[in-house]
Amino acid sequence: MEELQLNGLPEAFDRCLAYWHTDPGDYRPAGLLLNSLALELSYRNYLLWHEEDKARRTDVDNGVIATVKRAIDRYNQERNDLIEKLDEAILAWLETRRPTEAADAINSETPGSVVDRISILSLKIYHMAEDAERTDITAEHRERSLQRLDLLKLQRHDLYRALADLFDDYLAGRKRMKLYRQFKMYNDPTLNPELYRRRNA
Repeated sequence: MEELQLNGLPEAFDRCLAYWHTDPGDYRPAGLLLNSLALELSYRNYLLWHEEDKARRTDVDNGVIATVKRAIDRYNQERNDLIEKLDEAILAWLETRRPTEAADAINSETPGSVVDRISILSLKIYHMAEDAERTDITAEHRERSLQRLDLLKLQRHDLYRALADLFDDYLAGRKRMKLYRQFKMYNDPTLNPELYRRRNA
């Protein structure tokens, strides 16, 4: 199976974001050592971020916003699917390396969810840094953005360290990894009453 390749995750996401914002034809930066599912997840978050920005516009008609909202739904579903696939891959990787007997202790969120949060923090860092470099803002605005940037970097550092500690716990048998499913109902035409009632009418 593919090596897990989550070392240096924050730096890898930073490199991806710098690459994607240049509008490349291929979303995979050359020579990047990163788990393919983590890369896909980060790319979906990148796409989702920019659709969310568009959804806040007030200078376009409602038809444009409706199209954007549908794209948001699609990317969000893909994002959740990728978190679950990443968790499946991590669990398969762990099962070949962790002790047979593991403690019953579990973590409040899965490794895939933590990777997702690191990806989103990386987006916030990229755009907060971009905001701090604007030429149309006051000194007070710039200072506030720089302070927020420092805090975002600290939060990401702490989260990445917590992810590393979680893997150590799994590998040492101090915690047991379990898969959790989100079962998003709003995108499923068999579970969303606004969809199945109209289909059955």
